[in-house]
Amino acid sequence: MGEKVLMKGNEAIGEAAVRAGCRFFAGYPITPQNEIPAYLARRLPEVEGVFVQAESEIAAVNMVYGAAGAGARAMTSSSSPGISLKQEGISYLVGAELPAVIVNIVRGGPGLGGIQPAQSDYFQATRGGGHGDYRMVVYGPASVQELADLMVEAFEVADRYRNPVLVLGDGILGQMMEPLELPPFREGPLPEKPWATTGGAHRVINSLFLDAQELENHNLRLAEKYRRMAAAEVRFAVTGDPAAQVHLVAYGTAARIAAEVVEEARREGIPAGLIRPITLWPFPQAAFEAALPRSRGFLTVEMSLGQMVEDVRLAVEGRAPVRFYGRTGGMVPTVRDTLEELRRFWRELN
Repeated sequence: MGEKVLMKGNEAIGEAAVRAGCRFFAGYPITPQNEIPAYLARRLPEVEGVFVQAESEIAAVNMVYGAAGAGARAMTSSSSPGISLKQEGISYLVGAELPAVIVNIVRGGPGLGGIQPAQSDYFQATRGGGHGDYRMVVYGPASVQELADLMVEAFEVADRYRNPVLVLGDGILGQMMEPLELPPFREGPLPEKPWATTGGAHRVINSLFLDAQELENHNLRLAEKYRRMAAAEVRFAVTGDPAAQVHLVAYGTAARIAAEVVEEARREGIPAGLIRPITLWPFPQAAFEAALPRSRGFLTVEMSLGQMVEDVRLAVEGRAPVRFYGRTGGMVPTVRDTLEELRRFWRELN
C-alpha cells in the first residue's frame, strides 16, 4: 500500500511527477496552478532535480524541449493563456519527437478571463492547439487521486511514444484537497533513449524539413504513431444504471457533478448512466458503441459553451439525440440545474 496523505490537487501533481522520475521543471506563475511550481521549487532539489522559474511561458516550454532532448523526464505547467503561449513549443516537441508532460489547470476565458475553473480549453487540448498535423494523449482526471495516478501514466506514455502528453485539469481540481494514496517511487532505470543528446555520439534533434517530400514522410510516420496511441491508450469509466436508457457524458469536475445527478435521477426512476472519458484524446468511441443499443439519448455536461459535445456527436453519428448543458466563464453547473435539464430531456425522449 502506498503512503496515504491529504493533499491539494496541484501539490499532488508535483509529488506524483517526482515519484514518476521527473527531474526537470520549467514554468512561470499563473493562477490557479501556482502551487505546482511552488511545490516543485522545494521538492525537486531534494531529489537532485532542477527547477527553473523561467522569464516567460515561451521560455519555459523551450527549456523543457532542451531537457527532454538531453534525455531527462521533463514537464511544465500553466493555466489557459499560459498554455496558449506554449503552443509553438509544444508543436516543436511533437515534431522533434520529444517526450514531455504538460499540465493545464484551466481557468475561464477567452483572453485573460478570470481565475475561476473552466473546461473551455478542450478544443485547444484535443485538436493539437499549435500548428501542424499533430496529436497528444490528453487526460481529463476527475479527482486528486486520479491527478496523481495519471501524472505517473503520462510520463510513461510520453516515453513510450516519444511524444508530449497533456494532463487537463481545472481550477477546482487544482485547489481542492482530498485524501489520496501516493504512487510509489519509480524503481529501476528510465527507458533507454539512444536518440538523446547526452554528450556522446553526434546526434541531432530537429523538426525542420526543407524538402516537402521528407516532411510528408515524417508526418506520415507520426500519423502511424498516433494510430497506435488511439488503439492502445483509450481510457474511460461507465457508471450508473447498468441498463441505462439515457446517459450523461462529462469529464473532470463536471463528471463529479454528473455522477451525483445520475444517482438522484435513478432514485426518481430515470434509468440514467454516466460515460466519463478519462482520455479526451483518444476519445472513447467504444463506450458509446456499447451504450447505443439501449441508450435513447446523451446529455453532455461541461464547464464551457459546448466543446466535448462535438466529439459526442461524432461518436453517436446521429443514432440518438445529443443534448448539451453547461455553464461558462468560471461558472459551475449545479446538481439541481443539471438534474432539471436531465428531467426535461428524459420527458422529450418519452
